[in-house]
Amino acid sequence: MKGLNTMKFPALRTLGRVALGHAAVLLAHAPLFAIPASAQSASPPALFQEKWIDGTQAHEPQTQVQSLDPDTFVIRQSLKTNFEAPFLYLIFGRDKALLFDTGAEGGQTRPVVDRIVQDWLVAHDRSSISLIVAHSHSHGDHVAGDMGFRDRPNTVVIGLEPADVAGFFGIGAWPDEVGRFDLGGRVLHIVPTPGHQSASIMIYDTRLEILLSGDVLYPGRLYVPVNFMSDERASIDRLAAFAATHPVRAVLGAHIEMTRTAGQDYGHQVTPHPDEHRLELPVESIGELQAGLKAPLDVPERPQAHDHFIIYPVARRAN
Repeated sequence: MKGLNTMKFPALRTLGRVALGHAAVLLAHAPLFAIPASAQSASPPALFQEKWIDGTQAHEPQTQVQSLDPDTFVIRQSLKTNFEAPFLYLIFGRDKALLFDTGAEGGQTRPVVDRIVQDWLVAHDRSSISLIVAHSHSHGDHVAGDMGFRDRPNTVVIGLEPADVAGFFGIGAWPDEVGRFDLGGRVLHIVPTPGHQSASIMIYDTRLEILLSGDVLYPGRLYVPVNFMSDERASIDRLAAFAATHPVRAVLGAHIEMTRTAGQDYGHQVTPHPDEHRLELPVESIGELQAGLKAPLDVPERPQAHDHFIIYPVARRAN
């Protein structure tokens, strides 16, 4: 999500009340529309062996790393360093590696990435590999670690404007065209998804058949400015068409803000996250989001609740 600043979205200061004995918010101060059970989606495969750090322990590391295979790593920033607790993705090919997002303020992304890269090089009897730093979008909780990579050797940090993203990935007709980026024996598809933010993208990994969905789709509050709702709808329509022709084992987003109780989220900036929802969402979530977006959704702070995410219109903004 946007490093949602309560100065920009003041209603979030008093968004909801905490349920007794539970850290879930009921969104008591905003009318909330529920989707009937018939529209709910199936469970995705479990991709991670360990439980993610969730801020419930007195002491937990600043980051946690889990691998999906020897060339794919998922990094979570601790809730104790920043309430956003974003997930970052590091993907290796034969010739290049790509880091998707650099984290929120308070994180230490560069040392973690350097350690993973060094371990990968040793395992592959290599001395170097170039690194591309890309972003799901330009909000602060996804780019705060960029400065740590600007002076890193053999590293390119992609700019934050749609033109920067389109230019780097060779997307000629933004946002209608899907880009293709080869890491060396590992092709990624770059899917433009403006709406939440104008430079938003998703990345589809053809090897693992996973979709890295940023803040556009994840188990949490899917914030969309009302003036960009039409962009969001168009992006999800294009995404649904893409998913219809590409197998998707799981959708992996950038945050977890939902509990395991259907339709219940944690309060904004609430930590810790006991009983946290899984990171993985099923591909059916794309169709569910597409259907949900057919509602008017033109009034800020009137969210639409689903079992695994909440569509959350917010006030107009510039970008």
